Amino acid sequence: MSNLAKEREIVRELTKRYLEIALSDRHVRMRRRFRDSNDLKIVRPPLIMEEIPWHEMNFEHALDCVCEDPGLCGMEYGLRVALFREKYFRCDNYIEPVWVIGKSYSDTGNGFAIREERLAVDRNNGIVSHRYEDVLADEKSLERYHDPVITPHPENDRANKERVEEIVGDILPVEVRGHGIYYAPWDQIAMLRGVEPILYDMVERPEYLHRIMRLFTRAMTLTMDQMEAYGLYDPRGLSLHCTPNSVTLPHEPEPGRTYLCRDIWFRTMAQMFSTVSPAAHDEFDLQYSIPLAARCAYTYYGCCEPLSDRIDKLKQYPNLRKVGCSPWSDVERTAEALGGKYVLSRKPNPAHVARRTDPEQVRADIADTVTKCLKYGCPCDITLKDISTVGYRPENLIEWAAAASSVLDEYYGEA
Repeated sequence: MSNLAKEREIVRELTKRYLEIALSDRHVRMRRRFRDSNDLKIVRPPLIMEEIPWHEMNFEHALDCVCEDPGLCGMEYGLRVALFREKYFRCDNYIEPVWVIGKSYSDTGNGFAIREERLAVDRNNGIVSHRYEDVLADEKSLERYHDPVITPHPENDRANKERVEEIVGDILPVEVRGHGIYYAPWDQIAMLRGVEPILYDMVERPEYLHRIMRLFTRAMTLTMDQMEAYGLYDPRGLSLHCTPNSVTLPHEPEPGRTYLCRDIWFRTMAQMFSTVSPAAHDEFDLQYSIPLAARCAYTYYGCCEPLSDRIDKLKQYPNLRKVGCSPWSDVERTAEALGGKYVLSRKPNPAHVARRTDPEQVRADIADTVTKCLKYGCPCDITLKDISTVGYRPENLIEWAAAASSVLDEYYGEA
């Protein structure tokens, strides 16, 4: 047997193990819980870990890859990561019995480019310090704007699908799927300017910030129009920012159908607005994104910014379904304001796994979330994310998942 044939057999064997997990009763129940939670039912909250520093996670050599062929190596690593999650993380590791390929397309952007300096402590870690140059400092800088142009590449989709099918298609169905929406204009503007100039401009040049937001809103409107026209959206897209977005849909997917904005989730946030008032948050962000979100099936708002004092503002979204509850949010205030009408998406503090995990601290934190959500009849999910480092101790995440899951066992029964 040639070396390439051996490598293909390795990928095929890993795929068989992957499929066995995806078809298991536990995973069928788990996928149903994801949907039930987003359908506003009180069930065991999905427990998720994402944005993991995988370069620190090769516990017991479980992520060692042997394939040398570039295409096969990528497939092998993806499968080993999925199997690693299932073996070591007692979480809801969302695995579908299908190999998903994202539709290929290119985007010219809006003409604005980041200029920055970076400082890295660990060259293997993609999380680094940034110092951004203000490239949108004055009116003249806005002249660089141009409308975005989206170009689909169906030829790439066909080639990618044929390649994967030729390797594992007799084991696992292969599907080409479109994408969801992830819209974070203030993340982009902060990287184009730095945060301080924006905060000063809210007071000194508010109309200038409005002009910038009008350009970003125009660009997003045109992007949504083109993505929709080219059939690049899909309610079963790969991820809703760390949580599966294919689990609550306005209707069941139909093979071969072209999906529109009204079929998918709208994911948005304004993370740098942690220090601005609810009124300013509403003026500079919500009023621009609400019309965009209204084109979609559901809206999921919030990430790291605390939103406890502005839930009433968020309820202006006509299709609001889920709200982020960051480590700096008041869980009780958020759960009370959301009640049974929206999902509370809790984000525990990733600093708790940066050096060494304290299981008792984890259990107390998770118990606090679930007791307050149950008190107000508020459905929730729990997502540990933004994990910059675990100090090269994979055990930190293994212990966190075990401790968090043990609390959910106590309140809801075993998964």
